[in-house]
Amino acid sequence: MPSLSIVFAGSPAAAVPSLRRLAGSDHRVTSVLTRADSPQGRRAVLTQTPVADTADELGLPVIKANRLAGAATEQIQQLAPDLGVIVAYGGLVREPLLSTPRLGWINLHFSLLPKWRGAAPVQRSLMAGDEVTGATVFQLVPELDAGDIFGQFSEPIGALQTAGNLLESLSHSGAGLLLDVVDGIAAGALFAEPQAGAVTLAPKLTLEDGRIPWDSDATTVINLIRGVTPEPGAFTTLDGARLKVLDAARARDLPRLTPGHITYEGKAVLVGTATDPIQLLTVHPAGKKAMAAADWWRGRPAGSGAVAE
Repeated sequence: MPSLSIVFAGSPAAAVPSLRRLAGSDHRVTSVLTRADSPQGRRAVLTQTPVADTADELGLPVIKANRLAGAATEQIQQLAPDLGVIVAYGGLVREPLLSTPRLGWINLHFSLLPKWRGAAPVQRSLMAGDEVTGATVFQLVPELDAGDIFGQFSEPIGALQTAGNLLESLSHSGAGLLLDVVDGIAAGALFAEPQAGAVTLAPKLTLEDGRIPWDSDATTVINLIRGVTPEPGAFTTLDGARLKVLDAARARDLPRLTPGHITYEGKAVLVGTATDPIQLLTVHPAGKKAMAAADWWRGRPAGSGAVAE
């Protein structure tokens, strides 16, 4: 099988398993493209991406750019790669960069395309209550996530999985699919096929997408909490202050509560929805550390009967 020269583009931790698999293969990763260092944490410490950290560890050259234009494009053109591989880079590949690799670009996307095209496929899938997800490797084209498919797999979504741990799982299984596709392209034995089925979109989440809709049914509330955990995070407003909900569960076989009404019963903090109550398990009050919901509630001066919005 011929060895391909590859430019890899990615930024978050979800792209690291793919970079490691490609770097450990018979192919040559000639450069790694990632987003520029950015302030992180309360102290706004300038921090490079997980992909940049991994590239440094592997001794791979790194190009840092938030837009794939100008100097970044020129550097990649000089490398004349056989193939471009992109996994959650966080930016669009446009011409002339799109046509720079001899074999174009392929993209590992964490959804069953054409379902959930866009920046937040794992989160949107959980929020919608999907029971199955997967990953797809497709040919990059100017239209959003619309290229022909080289490979795809599906797997069930666990009842307790959040976007964070589901994405971690898909990042590892997806890395195996990606390498198989690269090997198949190199051998000339793999050909892409057009996407088929209904198209749904997965736009990037905003902070407000994490607001818990207590007037919805319990299933919708739990799906939203799972889908926005850990980012952007589920929250509600209580006494004018934001309360993050890190973990919660459906409380079955209990009397209904008015949507948003909070009470403490049997050592459990319960919040009403349009159907079953939700039990808060772990919360993060504003200005404090994350804690068990029961500890937070017992420390509240208001006692019980509060209303979340």
